Amino acid sequence: MMSSNNSVDVLEDGAFAASKNSWNRYYSNSVVQPLLTDLYQITMAYAYWKSGKIDDHAVFDLFFRTNPFHGEFTIFAGLEECLKFMENFHYSETDIEYLKHALPQGIEEEFFEYLGQLTAKDVTLYALKEGSVAFPRVPLIKVAGPLIIAQLLETTLLTLVNYASLMATNAARYRMVAGRHINLLEFGLRRAQGPDGGLSASKYAYIGGFDGTSNVLAGKLFNIPVKGTHAHAYITSFTGTQELKTRVLAHKETGDKRDLLELAIDHRVQLSKLLDISTEESSEGELAAMVSFAIAFPDGFMALVDTYDVKRYSAFRLHSLGYRPVVVLQGDDVTNDDDDGASATDLPATTDVDGENANTAEDGLVNNGNGTALSTENGDDGGGEDGEMTPPPMCATCEANARNARGCVIRHLKSVGKCFRSGLLNFCAVALALNDQGYRAVGIRIDSGDLAYLSCLARETFERISEQFKLPWFSKLTIVASNDINEETILSLNEQGHKIDCFGIGTHLVTCQRQPALGCVYKMVEINAQPRIKLSQDVVKVTMPGNKNVFRLYGADGHALIDLLQRVDESPPEVGQKVLCRHPFQESKRAYVIPTHVEPLYDVYWADGRVTQAMPSLEEVRDRVQNSLRTLRQDHKRTLNPTPYKVAVSDNLYNFIHDLWLQNAPIGELS
Repeated sequence: MMSSNNSVDVLEDGAFAASKNSWNRYYSNSVVQPLLTDLYQITMAYAYWKSGKIDDHAVFDLFFRTNPFHGEFTIFAGLEECLKFMENFHYSETDIEYLKHALPQGIEEEFFEYLGQLTAKDVTLYALKEGSVAFPRVPLIKVAGPLIIAQLLETTLLTLVNYASLMATNAARYRMVAGRHINLLEFGLRRAQGPDGGLSASKYAYIGGFDGTSNVLAGKLFNIPVKGTHAHAYITSFTGTQELKTRVLAHKETGDKRDLLELAIDHRVQLSKLLDISTEESSEGELAAMVSFAIAFPDGFMALVDTYDVKRYSAFRLHSLGYRPVVVLQGDDVTNDDDDGASATDLPATTDVDGENANTAEDGLVNNGNGTALSTENGDDGGGEDGEMTPPPMCATCEANARNARGCVIRHLKSVGKCFRSGLLNFCAVALALNDQGYRAVGIRIDSGDLAYLSCLARETFERISEQFKLPWFSKLTIVASNDINEETILSLNEQGHKIDCFGIGTHLVTCQRQPALGCVYKMVEINAQPRIKLSQDVVKVTMPGNKNVFRLYGADGHALIDLLQRVDESPPEVGQKVLCRHPFQESKRAYVIPTHVEPLYDVYWADGRVTQAMPSLEEVRDRVQNSLRTLRQDHKRTLNPTPYKVAVSDNLYNFIHDLWLQNAPIGELS
């Protein structure tokens, strides 16, 4: 991949600023164009034009009213795409022809000629820095310019900012609960709302703090690290070691060639004694698949270890009990999923050794409640003294609290899902075989089951092998977990003392299931230098009128204290000077603030038909997110009952709002 730490130049021709070594800066979604709007924007434009408002000048604020995900902060994102849209704003000839048919009859030809010449050259766009933390009622973007063009920008700007900011915020929250030392990978393309949603999710998850994506196109377009292992399908594509057509791997340094399968089988015998697991419990097809994958990627061998549920009972023992062997496909095998898999509560799809589906009790399938599917040939339930095939019980300590089970994890290998034992044994055998040939395996992915317990079990296994074979690196093998992970899952795993190094997160991340929309709005606050206010019985929907500036005031501890909105003609607050900050609608809520630092939040990003700032790289925006979050107190960022961050208005703006409110509110009459 190309380096993303590139210097940024502003191009003389006003084209979008690009990194010297990054061609992907020029990427622009062709769907984002003037017709990506609501019809009423164009009908309003005609009505404005018909009313002679071509020269009217307006100011619009783009803001949101409530922070998402029951939190108290939002990450502003999408500015780069907004500026690309501004730069390319122009109705093509085919756009005009389409509008002539789509709009109501009777619209003058001169209006279409006017649209054909319209650009954003007379608009000025002010905004917060992309990646900055933002709060309700503080405009993320302020648009000033001719009324008609400013109105026509509304829907497109909203669609570019709403999801981007929601997604970046969601990703930032995952980063906070996971901690700085856990890798986070976005695996959500297949679950995203279409191709555009998938690309946007990958981009803004990375901005929010994720370390990589499975989305290859996003990697190409945005220079995001791409990561991935393999699906259950790869494991199930092998039925035995006889299918291996390539078994030889040359030593990384000496070039000596050895049979990797033979090495793995030898190590598996050794490990079965060390870990007290019979080699009969492991799948030969799984071993073959892992050897094949290791030969293909000897420097990047990471394996999915929970594909097969292979009985620790021999086929002879099963038949003597009246059962026939069953292979259980875990997690997302049926759909060939490769992200977070099926929910832990989903019933696993099962297939018997003859390849027939065995998903229901009608086929004689019995689920013993421990992830072990059994099938009876004679149709009975497998009950009775001889028919009970329950795994050895946990000790009382482990059963009471899995977190305290560290000391006896290996002893309980027999009590966990057989699929995990098979996968873990085969992986470790192949990893040791690779070591013989001068390579180091990367790690494993767990896609089902009790992630906290299984990760601890895997880590203990790695540590024991590391000690036995004198391989310090083996104890540090990476453990990746997927399987329908959300914020609450990670918090719970943290409490249980998991040993996971990396989370692969898909559905809950990219669909923002906890809150599917941010709810940004775009409201006119001034026209022809006259303030405008929208009144409502719902106070939260009352707009703050007029052209405004916003400043962030910091306290003595270096944390942000409050965001202060002022009218543009007011003097900005000064360090060390007392400032009266008021709640915009509640008269009694007010406080003096003496800031130790004052940060103006707005920059001009678009003026005179060109981008006016050197745009940061994705890496720089990503860093800004984390730096901006560090300016907030921890109680503003906590998951449970966070403290609301204060947004205030100056005394001048407060009086201005309420005077205008009284002027515009109708006076009722009692009779």
